[in-house]
Amino acid sequence: MANKPEDKAREEIDSMLEKSGWHVCDYKDANIHAHRGVVLRYFPLRTGYGEADYLFYVDGKAAGVVEAKKAGATLTGVEIQSDKYKKGFPDNLPAWQRPLPFAYE
Repeated sequence: MANKPEDKAREEIDSMLEKSGWHVCDYKDANIHAHRGVVLRYFPLRTGYGEADYLFYVDGKAAGVVEAKKAGATLTGVEIQSDKYKKGFPDNLPAWQRPLPFAYE
């Protein structure tokens, strides 16, 4: 049950992703080969780059990030944060390209 607004938003986002065919899990429980599309929550990036709300894997390779904000939040400046997340993906993990090809707010 969601207690805080961000918890409720996260549950709604997770539900939409799952209904769209994505396998959603915390990064600590991840198997990037469990499904064709896997979404990892709260993924820690390289030092100084923060943590991605959602990291998308397609066919075992990272494809992009989503920075989730509460409904009604102003997105001005968030694209800078998302771009930073794309560039902060660890070099030792599989990715379609570097920086990651897609970011969404």
